[in-house]
Amino acid sequence: MIWEKLLSSKRWGNEDRFIGNQKESRSEFQRDYDRIIFSSPFRRLQNKTQVFPLPGSVFVHNRLTHSLEVASVGRSLGTIFYNKMKDQEPLIDDTCPLLCEVGNIIASACLAHDLGNPAFGHSGEAAISHYFTDGDGKVYKDQVSAAQWEDLIHFEGNANALRILTHPFAGKGTGGFALTYATLASIAKYPCASIAGHNKQHIFTKKYGFFQSEQSGFEKIAVEMDLIKVQESPLIYKRHPLVYLVEAADDICYNIIDLEDAHRLKILSYKEVETLLLPLCRDEKMPARLAEMEDDDAKITLMRAKSISTLIGLCSDVFFKQQQTILDGNFNQSLMDAIEEPFLSVMKDIEKVSIKKIYNYSSVVQIEVAGYQVMGGLLEEFIPAYLQNESKYHKKLVELIPKQFLTRQTDAYTKIQCVLDFVSGMTDIYAVELFRKIKGISFPSMS
Repeated sequence: MIWEKLLSSKRWGNEDRFIGNQKESRSEFQRDYDRIIFSSPFRRLQNKTQVFPLPGSVFVHNRLTHSLEVASVGRSLGTIFYNKMKDQEPLIDDTCPLLCEVGNIIASACLAHDLGNPAFGHSGEAAISHYFTDGDGKVYKDQVSAAQWEDLIHFEGNANALRILTHPFAGKGTGGFALTYATLASIAKYPCASIAGHNKQHIFTKKYGFFQSEQSGFEKIAVEMDLIKVQESPLIYKRHPLVYLVEAADDICYNIIDLEDAHRLKILSYKEVETLLLPLCRDEKMPARLAEMEDDDAKITLMRAKSISTLIGLCSDVFFKQQQTILDGNFNQSLMDAIEEPFLSVMKDIEKVSIKKIYNYSSVVQIEVAGYQVMGGLLEEFIPAYLQNESKYHKKLVELIPKQFLTRQTDAYTKIQCVLDFVSGMTDIYAVELFRKIKGISFPSMS
């Protein structure tokens, strides 16, 4: 793979308007960023769980604040890479004029990386899959192909993000967000079909990156950018190189900031957090600086900032040093897993503590259980209603589905996807409210 091809500013759905890569005051990739940040799916991330359910008076991260922070870190990673390339090859702007935009491409991809995640965090994904593997949705297995069934029983937020960004929803035009090919490719952590996913042997097949409905669209992007094809059927590509930096930005943020949130919620003590973050600060004066401060939250804020700075430097070093291996498609681990010691061991310790004390905390587990009940309950009402649409009750339920999610297609897979588009796009609060109303737990008012 080569950067000149990988940094394509051609727009999805508007290919006929493409006149070649241009340098402008507001670049095509900055336009991507602006389109995402002003969009409704991005705004709805404000009420989607990151790790902790809505905490009341203590404000912790949701999907929206997480995505903004990931974008900030991602832009730094991209800018550092460009600066290193510029130092190594002073004339790089002449041979690859869009390389200076790497920071903007990564920031845009980071903003969009969680757009496909349903309500209730990752448990929302599991709840949708559970409906088809163990719930009423089992009856649809014979109505779809084997590859389509894999999409349903392993519902994947990464693939759903690509669908949101490219699918022509009814009444919304034909080009989706009309983002650049480079930004769309940088989102695809797992550029393979669902039937090829869940193969832990390769980093790019641990999950999957596109539904059957978007496979031809992704292939169009891949061909344009000369991504390395691994195999035709089931379809697998090697990652776009910038995916590694998007992934690193996400890894840096959630690993560090989950600790900060856990302290604010009194799940972890100050001493527990300090023990984990202080080794990442790479500042001999840090203990003295902390001793001068009285507020524990302020101390953790300082260590969080220093830790993120350290990890940005470490991950950018790995990316730059391994650039050719990555371009060749032969780098089979995350940048975070390749950082030097002792920092790698520190990150492993953070992961262990997070799993033991944060992700299994009672309120986190409660939201996962609630996600199963609410998401499963919505699907068991809306999917039969839309596929059968026989009774007055079914017709009334279909009336509740916004027209943008409806289709003229009659096959089961397409109609199921339409319901999944509707349900997965809901915020936590809206999903709970709608579930309570259609189940008769609460009665809707006219206001």
